[in-house]
Amino acid sequence: MTNRKFALLHHRITQWYAASARELPWRAPDASPWSILVSEFMLQQTPVVRVQPVWEQWMQRWPEAADLAAEPASEVVRAWGRLGYPRRALRLHATAQHIVELHGGQVPRTEKELLALPGVGTYTAAAVASFAFGIPATVVDTNIRRVHARLVKGCALPEPSYTAKEAALAERLMPAHPADPEELHPLANAWNISVMELGALICTARNPRCGDCPVQDLCAWVAAGRPAPHYVPKGQAWAGTDRQVRGSMMAVLRHTPGPVGRTALVGGIDLLRPLSDMQLELGSETGSEAHEAWVVLYALAADAEQRERCLAGLIGDGLARETTAGVGLPA
Repeated sequence: MTNRKFALLHHRITQWYAASARELPWRAPDASPWSILVSEFMLQQTPVVRVQPVWEQWMQRWPEAADLAAEPASEVVRAWGRLGYPRRALRLHATAQHIVELHGGQVPRTEKELLALPGVGTYTAAAVASFAFGIPATVVDTNIRRVHARLVKGCALPEPSYTAKEAALAERLMPAHPADPEELHPLANAWNISVMELGALICTARNPRCGDCPVQDLCAWVAAGRPAPHYVPKGQAWAGTDRQVRGSMMAVLRHTPGPVGRTALVGGIDLLRPLSDMQLELGSETGSEAHEAWVVLYALAADAEQRERCLAGLIGDGLARETTAGVGLPA
């Protein structure tokens, strides 16, 4: 692909984004670096429709890193709600504390400094550098990889795992930018977010809307007749997995005001008994949300061994703690 074609891709895709992008609060001109960092943590493996209401609640409650850093971990995990992968909440909490202790409460600018934050990997560091500070970092997520694979390589999907060739292609596709890696470069930032949005809305994994694509005539995959993927993607199972059991246990811990007995979590209770009797057995006041969480947990086809394993995993990950009073959220 020639430099002229690259320039055409840059122009068309960024112009499409300017006219068609979703209005998301973390993309607003006045969005703070902290608010963008929070959004990147929440958006990992989680769709925008689930993230936005939780993000808005978080930013109202914790508009600065120092606000979150001052909260106990239990409140952070509880506020994470049903976003999934709750270890992200603990890492974000640790990141906030790190930002306060080492950066005066301000999100650092450079990729190197961002990578030193707990829970921040290569993608998140590049995304925050680009979207929060306009630094020309090369951002590559699943959506971007898919657009690159179709546009340039003619493949329906990117490789199952991120490869060095894909990284090199992403670098080649970036608009030329200044030698100083910290110098602002609006086109590079616009390119990153535009390709990401194109993959999210148009060049989707299933049922891509090629007729609405601003670069359909330049797409190698379309030119090749839209061939099928060269491998069968593996779906991520949920029903019956440890993730499902752990998620149900976390729901119980979030909605129950105090510690609950280990036996109740890994054994069983009679959900047909009067609520008042259940409250005594669980050692806490059980409201409707808590009762529903218990119902869901005990509806799972998980044996005692799996429940024990999942509880041990939650405690080992710091998402739960066990004391003489029972099992609860981290302090």
